[in-house]
Amino acid sequence: MSAAKGGGMPDHRIGVYPGTFDPITNGHLDIIQRATRVVDHLVVGVAGNAGKAPLFSIEERCALVEAEVAAVSNGDGSRIVVVPFDTLLMNFVTEVGARVIVRGLRAVSDFEYEFQMAGMNARLNPRVETVFLMASEHHQFISSRFVKEIGRLGGDIGHFVSPRVKAALATKFAAAG
Repeated sequence: MSAAKGGGMPDHRIGVYPGTFDPITNGHLDIIQRATRVVDHLVVGVAGNAGKAPLFSIEERCALVEAEVAAVSNGDGSRIVVVPFDTLLMNFVTEVGARVIVRGLRAVSDFEYEFQMAGMNARLNPRVETVFLMASEHHQFISSRFVKEIGRLGGDIGHFVSPRVKAALATKFAAAG
């Protein structure tokens, strides 16, 4: 990706879709797939975010995201890469040569926080644009936090995550006792 920044792909729009992805949901996958229509190359940035005490390690989350992204039906897996990061988002965006940050909005309640973040990021680097994609109506209510809570309490999360993620969550919950 540093080649992209150094001029290897000067006409390509590189975007970053950052998140904790703990775990990746069908809503995330919807945004990823739709973001590939907006940018030429998408970097899915998996944030370390130790402050959120993630259920899955960064390595586990990256592996799950990579497996799910491989199944995205855009026919060109080389357009999407998964990269872990544990730095300021704007430093990561610069490091991968991106000019676009992609964020998903589920509800009006997301907007205020995302609007503030976009404003702060624009002050840090005015050359980077934030693009908001509205969640499709099938995914507006899905959040990783709710998926984990429902799964932990034995509810069916099959409508919210892939079978692979559902199995990974079941394994985590069984190990936790």
